[in-house]
Amino acid sequence: MNIALWIVAVVLGAASLAGGAMKLLQPTEKLAAAGFGWVEDFDPRGVKAIGALEVLAGVGLILPAVLDVAPVLVPSAAAGMVLLMVGAAITHSRRQEAQAIVVNVVLLLVAGFVAWGRFGPHSF
Repeated sequence: MNIALWIVAVVLGAASLAGGAMKLLQPTEKLAAAGFGWVEDFDPRGVKAIGALEVLAGVGLILPAVLDVAPVLVPSAAAGMVLLMVGAAITHSRRQEAQAIVVNVVLLLVAGFVAWGRFGPHSF
C-alpha cells in the first residue's frame, strides 16, 4: 500500500504542478481560448491564486516525503487538493460543465485516498 500511495501522490503532485504552473504562467485570455472557459468567471488575480494553490499542493504532495522533512505536509496537501477540487466542481457545476466535474471528482477521490492513507494507516 505504501508503494501505491507513493505512486499516486507523485502522479497527482505532478499533475497539480503542471496545471498550477499553466494557470500562473498563461494569461487568462489564452486560458479561455484554450478551453478553460471558467476563467471568465474569475478575476485574473483569482486565477493566479488558484494556480499558486495548485503548485503548492503539488510541491506539498512530493517534496516533504522525498526530503523527509515535515512529512505531515503530504496528507495536508492532499486534503488541500480535496478542497480545491470541491471548489472546482462547484464552479463547473454552475457552468453546467459535466465532463469537467467528472475530472474534478476523480482528482478529489485520488487526493482523498492519499490524505486517508497518509493521515491514517500508512503514515510516514
